[in-house]
Amino acid sequence: MDLILKAILLGIVEGITEFLPISSTGHLILFGHFINFTGKFAVLFEVVIQLGAILAIVFYYRQRIFESFKNLKPGQWGFKLWVWMLIAFLPSGMMAFLLKDYIEKYLFSPMTVSIALVVGAVMMIVVEKNFTAHKHDNMLKIGGKKSLLIGLAQCMSLFPGMSRSASTIIGGMMVGLSVKAAAEFSFFLAIPTMFAATGYSLLKGFSSMTQLEWIALVVGFIVSFIVAFIVVGKFLEFLSKHSLKAFAYYRLVVGIAMFSLIVFGVVK
Repeated sequence: MDLILKAILLGIVEGITEFLPISSTGHLILFGHFINFTGKFAVLFEVVIQLGAILAIVFYYRQRIFESFKNLKPGQWGFKLWVWMLIAFLPSGMMAFLLKDYIEKYLFSPMTVSIALVVGAVMMIVVEKNFTAHKHDNMLKIGGKKSLLIGLAQCMSLFPGMSRSASTIIGGMMVGLSVKAAAEFSFFLAIPTMFAATGYSLLKGFSSMTQLEWIALVVGFIVSFIVAFIVVGKFLEFLSKHSLKAFAYYRLVVGIAMFSLIVFGVVK
């Protein structure tokens, strides 16, 4: 399959899955194996096109982000927003810096993804069942300590297939946020997280890329931005009326199906 076509397909997959609690990285790894898109460039590609989806969030929340920059004095809501995001970013940022090479070398495989999809699904069901007394619909009400706890929860997403979105939404619900507020916290936390991850990956791998790979990267980036912008509004609308169970059951089905295909030698 042509590299550009693969980039378009993976950009669509990324745009759809980035903000849903079903693991965009996991889906990119699984889909990449099916279309024979693996190797060092594939790992770089899968990280960088996530930034396209994150920029869709920046564009979607552009008015709130702009207003936050006008309220950056200590005590104002914009100051609180970005301090909470920085606090929440630090645990996974530090862990990723220390373990990223190990994770990419040993954990980027269909087997690890299938296991993580199932584990994450069970966690989502358990958390939703036991943490239903949500206290806050406003993510700015939780403070620095609880932001740190959400950041610690985000560390689970370093395991491919767990999902950054699922990990932070689970953490948000456990500290008292409603599922929609937890999702919004996850969206804003994705901004520093993915900018850092993309910058680090490009710094390591851009010098060895070919012209065709650069074109594929740009195409995938643009496609993921467009698709993610469409999906994020629909996801928030869904969460205002429904629970996370549908996503948990989806993870279970995909994880078990993939694990079965690996065990029977259909997927290696």
